[in-house]
Amino acid sequence: MKQLYTTILAFLVMTVLFGGTLRADDPQARLQIIHNAADPAAEMVDIYVNGDPVLSDFAFRSATGFIPVPAGVALNVGVAAAGSDSAADTLKNFVVTFEAGETYIAIANGVLDPAEFTANPDELDIEFTLFAKAGARQASTEPTEVQFIAVHGSTDAPTVDILARGVGPLVQGAAYGAITDYIGVPAGEYILDITPAGENETIVASFVADLSGLAGGAAAVLASGFFTPETNQNGEAFGLIAVLPDGTVIELPAYEPMARLQVIHNAADPAAASVDVYVNGDLLLPGFGFREATPFIDVPAEVELTIEVTPAGDATVVGTFDVTLADGGTYVVIANGVLNPDNFAANPENVDIDFTLFIKDNAREESTDPTEVQFFIVHGSTDAPAVDISARGVAMLAQNVPYGGISDYLGVPANQYIIDILPAGGSEPVASFTLDISGLAGGTAVVLASGFLDPSINQNGEAFNLIAVLADGTVLSITTGVEKLVRDIPMEYNISQNYPNPFNPVTTIRFSLPEVSAVSLEIYNMLGQKIVSLVDNEQLSAGVYNIEWNGRDSAGRQVSSGMYIYRINAGDFTATKSMMLLK
Repeated sequence: MKQLYTTILAFLVMTVLFGGTLRADDPQARLQIIHNAADPAAEMVDIYVNGDPVLSDFAFRSATGFIPVPAGVALNVGVAAAGSDSAADTLKNFVVTFEAGETYIAIANGVLDPAEFTANPDELDIEFTLFAKAGARQASTEPTEVQFIAVHGSTDAPTVDILARGVGPLVQGAAYGAITDYIGVPAGEYILDITPAGENETIVASFVADLSGLAGGAAAVLASGFFTPETNQNGEAFGLIAVLPDGTVIELPAYEPMARLQVIHNAADPAAASVDVYVNGDLLLPGFGFREATPFIDVPAEVELTIEVTPAGDATVVGTFDVTLADGGTYVVIANGVLNPDNFAANPENVDIDFTLFIKDNAREESTDPTEVQFFIVHGSTDAPAVDISARGVAMLAQNVPYGGISDYLGVPANQYIIDILPAGGSEPVASFTLDISGLAGGTAVVLASGFLDPSINQNGEAFNLIAVLADGTVLSITTGVEKLVRDIPMEYNISQNYPNPFNPVTTIRFSLPEVSAVSLEIYNMLGQKIVSLVDNEQLSAGVYNIEWNGRDSAGRQVSSGMYIYRINAGDFTATKSMMLLK
């Protein structure tokens, strides 16, 4: 369509100026016309040449392709408001003469009555005029580069510098009306920062220039519109436009500082089991559940974000946090703690367990080593003491991590590991988990201690577990055959009443061992038939253990509602208790 438009336009110019013929031996130049005059009265114009109409309804921020025009003769170019009847209606007239064989860009710019607009800060004339660039290029002289001129066409903007972020200055000290020589850059995507001349720390506007598909091409990049439209008859706001040789006009999108953010819900307080998360008053995460996570998402940076958390469907705010993220930063934010610490077991090291956000900056969405899985560890269990974390037979991963502690990134080959949790400075594991990351090479994760060591004194909240959160928001419960709690060695054998009871769909059975014992824990129905073995004659160290039953038999089938018996055999100790499954 653009090529058809250019062909028709060239035909019209030839018709008007040469009666339909432009012979090869006639002196000629090539010309591109760009409308960059932001005066609302000139939003649409008609163009006359030597009294004859050439362009009708030529709009602000539109352009022609390069077209042949006569050279060596004076041309009277008149500009009239759109819908004009004849050259007698022209508002401005310019006499131009083009050199044979030359290539030009002519830019209509300025305002019709400067007295009705904000004066230029550098006191430069802003009256409607034509800026002209000779030696214009229809293609780059280097096939790997994009080559462009920069034009300062914003009447109320001061002298500026233009910088390619992370690359360097492209334009320095350009005042209104300035047209640079051609600038060559590799085809790619750039962030262009506009700053006052010589004050490059003060960025007044930023734009994204995606030149990745324009290798070998040329363009004109223009500052366009008004910095303060409200004092300039509400004309178009400031922007950058890129005009290609075929007349295509691209409005460069404003660059918005952004960060990457993953949110994880690890607050085990039952009152916060499902929450709504608001950012600056807008609902971001409705019904966000405990042990759920988002993938990494784009969020605004360099502005204060007010994060409010309410129980799902309830307007009562239970937590308000103000955060400002760095442009280009990557973060993991973890909701943790309890809403009212007085109603929960205190942390053994007296660390504050109030509901809060743990924040990890410089987070990674992928491993820096494609053969490794890289992860960091978060101690998010409010009633657990400081711990050491070890990959059994491999290495100590973290030492003396208190509640709220966040480790640096750790890199390990993609494999299966047994993760031992030890009291800080201790040598005897108090909990062990199987971490299978064999299929995650090149990926990243967050490994969190989650839930309560003793739910019975923590509002019967979720029991302690390790979870792994992947960069795409997948939450994995790290498997464990037996979940052993960090406690002093019990004085005697004991098995507690399951909790909750009655239950649906999961309940927890807690037992204590004063010494190393061979343990079996089995579930029976009321006919005395064994349903499942939760612990099958395993040799366990002294300690306190929590075992979950999900209401399924040994074949994985859901059992029916009713009364069930659980029995423990540990050394010479045997005990049974009953429990009720309700659906």
